[in-house]
Amino acid sequence: MVKNAVGLLEVVGLAAAVEAADAAVKAANITLLGYELTKGGGMVVVKMSGDVGAVKAAVDAAASAAARVNRVVATHVIPRPHYEVEALIVTKETVGPAKKSAALAVDTADKPEEPVLVESPVQTAKEPVDNGQSEKAEESKKWSYTCNLCGDPACQRRKGESKLTCLHYDKNNKEDE
Repeated sequence: MVKNAVGLLEVVGLAAAVEAADAAVKAANITLLGYELTKGGGMVVVKMSGDVGAVKAAVDAAASAAARVNRVVATHVIPRPHYEVEALIVTKETVGPAKKSAALAVDTADKPEEPVLVESPVQTAKEPVDNGQSEKAEESKKWSYTCNLCGDPACQRRKGESKLTCLHYDKNNKEDE
């Protein structure tokens, strides 16, 4: 039986969020999943997980600590969330140490089993035939994943992401002016 829960605390201001996170970690044995800046109003959502009782205690302590700094908008504890809720809680906008795969231990008893791939017993040739196509394919694959703004392979930005994540955004932006 999994006793994990998710706690959410929405406050106004990053200082109140940091104070709340500090109080939550000190109050109970929980794991901080991170925080997420909302789209306006200066609100910040602090996310945490752990045992149900620990998360309730942590959210209460965090709310009282954050109220001393700024306004607490909302608090909520979700005991034993469904595994599909994890995608809503730990998103790419969540800032924090926890990774999505290990961040939220939820009950997977009702999760459908994923298909298992079985390797074929057919033997393959020991020496692959190389007609020069593999190098071209690797070269095109290497360049297909680079930033389309600067073209630098070391740039962590990928096509479709915000241009602010480009390593050379400030340099490119100044050249345009």
